Amino acid sequence: MSDKASVPVKAVHKLTGWGRTAATYSMTQRVDEDQVASALLGANERGVLARGMGRSYGDAAQNGRGLVLSLLDHEPQLLEDRSGVRVSAATSLHDLMGFLLAHERFVAVTPGTRYVSVGGAIACDIHGKNHHVVGSFGDHVRSFDLVDGTGTLRTITKANDPEAFNATVGGMGLTGVITSAVLDVIPVESAWMRVDTSRVPGVEQVMARILETDSTTTYSVAWIDTLARGAALGRSVLTIGEHARAGELTAKAASKRWLQPGGPLVNAPSWLPRGLVSLPTITAFNEVWYRKAPVHRQNDIQSISAFFHPLDGVGGWNRMYGSTGMVQYQFVVPDGAEDALVRALEMIAEARNPSFLAVIKRFGPGNEGYLSFPMEGWTLALDMPALSSLIPLFAALDDLIVSVGGRLYLAKDSRAAQATMTSMYPQIEAFKAAKARLDPQGLFQSDLARRLGLGEFS
Repeated sequence: MSDKASVPVKAVHKLTGWGRTAATYSMTQRVDEDQVASALLGANERGVLARGMGRSYGDAAQNGRGLVLSLLDHEPQLLEDRSGVRVSAATSLHDLMGFLLAHERFVAVTPGTRYVSVGGAIACDIHGKNHHVVGSFGDHVRSFDLVDGTGTLRTITKANDPEAFNATVGGMGLTGVITSAVLDVIPVESAWMRVDTSRVPGVEQVMARILETDSTTTYSVAWIDTLARGAALGRSVLTIGEHARAGELTAKAASKRWLQPGGPLVNAPSWLPRGLVSLPTITAFNEVWYRKAPVHRQNDIQSISAFFHPLDGVGGWNRMYGSTGMVQYQFVVPDGAEDALVRALEMIAEARNPSFLAVIKRFGPGNEGYLSFPMEGWTLALDMPALSSLIPLFAALDDLIVSVGGRLYLAKDSRAAQATMTSMYPQIEAFKAAKARLDPQGLFQSDLARRLGLGEFS
């Protein structure tokens, strides 16, 4: 808890996204919920932005030469009927999961890392391996408290202000500062997952397998080899999971039925050389990873950390890309455009740019968030070392995705052009109108917003 009598101190910091590219300097300030409105008065012409844990990959959580606020955390409170939780926007999903598991509950949606804040999860409308069943994070937000551009604290629900709700969920922090939220939670019988794993020889086969299990499985995701070509194009390892019931646990898991997600097991050193993620190393890694996967294994009991967040076991894993950093590219194409996904994989494989982590998932219907990413169809996410050779590849992929009505994920983007995003997000004008009402002076700004023209900024 903060000392309410103290004046929050400002300091200049160099900030990047998780990709560690395009750094900018900002004035930063750490504040409690009741200090946000007064902190807004200290913003200059470059405005202000709230920043959570900095896990968006590009420039979404940066505000060069402006003010960047971070909020102090507070203890979550489970609602009386245990169907939801009131939580600070600054609380990480890591801490929230620990709190909920102690009450035999779990978050409705988790992305591939626990180290994101609740406020960031709403602003990016994060999604998980279960989108085809339950939708994205914003679909499970009952309400949120928002300090708008006039310094007014508003409690927003989809019923009382649908425009503000739809502009803020997925709105990348540009409508105000989210200070707290009420979220749905789900009951679970353990902190373990029951997992089936299969090795699949190609992209068309893995999409068919995912479709076959769409209506019967809660969580599904496939790691995909983006360097494989020819008959092996898109060879994959498919994992399907359910929350393990108490009676399904092994004796070892049962003895730690409510195992809390732990911290990183190891930390990536800061001195890792450039080139560690390269074509030879990732070609070798992909071969080993694919071959070691079982042809088919059922009912494996895994921890929540192992199933949902394997990379969280390595602290600072983004440093493996060296000083030049990395870029993540995630797109979705709608149902009926599967050929475009196959073509994208062909283009990526032909370019020979290595991706350490590439996954394919199925999305269900999207929500009404104006800048929310998911739509019913297929999504592919991959990360690559930040090299100039990617420029023509990504430009060609952008054109392909636009041509079939797909879109890029703003939380992962670091380089797309304004015209590209405008064509991908047809509700951008509705977002701008809502932002103008909530933030009439254009106070909330970011490097991403200026790059993509998401408002009138200095």
